[in-house]
Amino acid sequence: MADIWTWIGALLTLSILSFLYKDNVFYKFAEHLFVGVSAAYWMVIGIWGTLFPNLIAKIYPEGVRFVLPSLADREPEYHYLIAAVLGVILLLRLFPKIGWVSRWALAFIVGTTAGLNLVRYLRSDFIGQVQNSMIPLVVFEKGSLNLLESLSNTILIGGLLCGLVYFFFSKEHKGAIGTASRIGIWVLMMTFGAGFGYTVMARISLLVGRFQYLFADWLGIIGR
Repeated sequence: MADIWTWIGALLTLSILSFLYKDNVFYKFAEHLFVGVSAAYWMVIGIWGTLFPNLIAKIYPEGVRFVLPSLADREPEYHYLIAAVLGVILLLRLFPKIGWVSRWALAFIVGTTAGLNLVRYLRSDFIGQVQNSMIPLVVFEKGSLNLLESLSNTILIGGLLCGLVYFFFSKEHKGAIGTASRIGIWVLMMTFGAGFGYTVMARISLLVGRFQYLFADWLGIIGR
């Protein structure tokens, strides 16, 4: 027999799925409950997982001795007061008359984050993809030609070059360039389609998990 929490989970799941029929009060209740609980949960996680260890423990380590004793013996790092001030300035958005001040803090945070992530993404995404594209067109293994891998590498490089040609707008797409551009479109569409299909399959796996919860954990019709 399912316990009370399983019943609550099952009823909330059915309430969410009821939106497939039409918008109704059960769906709205489950939606608002989910949003409210999620907001409260992440607020607590943010306070105890981010604010206390990354700000308060840095500025005033002694103040977190009872909650984070491992951080209480460190030396104070007062330059974190800058982050505290920026955080307070962001909260001024709640006051319409002086809300414009929060834009300064937001601009500083966005600019700094963009600058730091630019180097990181340039190294991990751009340079990494260029390095992974530098592969031999003809592959030899133990003195013999590996036809399958050679063909795979050739198709990969050809598709990559055709995809780049599609974004080359300095010359009209006619003749060989036009043909390569059209092939590049097919390559891009297959790439986007594969990515979309992967996303759909991930969502389907979530749906399967919910049905397993309903039919196995709640009703006991099927086994796990």
